[in-house]
Amino acid sequence: MLVVPALLFLLPWWLLVYTTLSGAAFWAGTAVFLLGYIALPLAMVNGHGSRESDAAALVGDTMLGILWVLFSWSAIGTVARAVLIVAGVDDPVRSRVVALGVLAISAVLTAWGIYEARRLPRVKTVEVTIPKLAPALDGLRVVVVTDTHYAATDRLRWSERVVETVNAQRPDIACHAGDLADGSVAKRRAQVDPLGKVEATLGRFYITGNHEYFGDAPGWIEHMAGLGWQPLRNQHETLTHNGERLIIAGIDDPTGVAVPGHGPDLPAALTGADPALPVVLLAHQPKQITDAVKAEVALQISGHTHGGQIWPFRYLVRLDQPVVAGLSRHSEHTQLYTSRGTGFWGPQLRVFAPSEITVLILRSPAA
Repeated sequence: MLVVPALLFLLPWWLLVYTTLSGAAFWAGTAVFLLGYIALPLAMVNGHGSRESDAAALVGDTMLGILWVLFSWSAIGTVARAVLIVAGVDDPVRSRVVALGVLAISAVLTAWGIYEARRLPRVKTVEVTIPKLAPALDGLRVVVVTDTHYAATDRLRWSERVVETVNAQRPDIACHAGDLADGSVAKRRAQVDPLGKVEATLGRFYITGNHEYFGDAPGWIEHMAGLGWQPLRNQHETLTHNGERLIIAGIDDPTGVAVPGHGPDLPAALTGADPALPVVLLAHQPKQITDAVKAEVALQISGHTHGGQIWPFRYLVRLDQPVVAGLSRHSEHTQLYTSRGTGFWGPQLRVFAPSEITVLILRSPAA
């Protein structure tokens, strides 16, 4: 809580204050960075700790997002400064040009990132060929929302518009792939309740993400069931359409192992499933694809990564997950679709990682 903010503040301070300012301006700039260094951990602890102060969470999350953008572009600015040194550009011109460039780019990307995070997600349509899919099921529409992260920011109207957009896609199957909300059912249910109006002819299915287990996973599972969404907790359903069948299965997030009776169990989820039928699996984290490949699942649908949310964080995400976003193949039998997420976590910014509502159109090779 102290070392990481120190690292994030130190580089921008060095580039924007130490190398550029002097006298009273230097001390004023240093004071601003020092106050930020003190305020950020306090806000994050009060916002995401036992107090769960929404006001503190908003302040801390916003500071964290802005700081990450400033840190990232300060790192790029440091490289640019080295290039200018080699090119023979002297101070104070060198330091001032780099500092102004970093500040300008950071300000523009922060403003754009806030707009991208709060806007209605774009609809992304992807066709996925499923080898075992019967021709009568060709064109089946699976609409995916995930990582809505309803939290301190009141996004009730945004939630209603997401539902309107989902229904406009005419889903046969609707899925929520986890990380529904941050906080208790009592605090967030008003934002979540519009999901009860999603319409899908073959069913609405929900799985847990890791963030449910940071709060009240059993409560959210019960609440979603009350809204008409079927939780898939290490279980499957056989769906029938045009006389042909398809299996949809879901498993818990790995974080659930800390809660008695929770945690992923794919063999249990597929117990009793007809091996001749293709399986569409909901699993929150892309790295759960390892077990999906072993089980010869046809398609795994995941979220969790947010596409990195704020560039260049995607490269850190890639260290933990096999895929950051999009459709990928992992064996002859198994494909993975990783959504960039419908909402955002924490900082109200999305930089080079736009949100999405995904329409997966299932295709039969024999159609």
